[in-house]
Amino acid sequence: MMNKSVPISFRLPADTKQALEKAAKDDSRSVSSLLDKLVSDWLKEQGYLAK
Repeated sequence: MMNKSVPISFRLPADTKQALEKAAKDDSRSVSSLLDKLVSDWLKEQGYLAK
């Protein structure tokens, strides 16, 4: 069973957003998908989520 995702919103500098959009495109992902992966990977590395 999949967990429901919840929306989150925050501000980024314009150049950071542009870099994020390019990185997502280069990885064939949406910006949302890339952010989910980056945050999840970091939380796992820090021990906040199970690996």
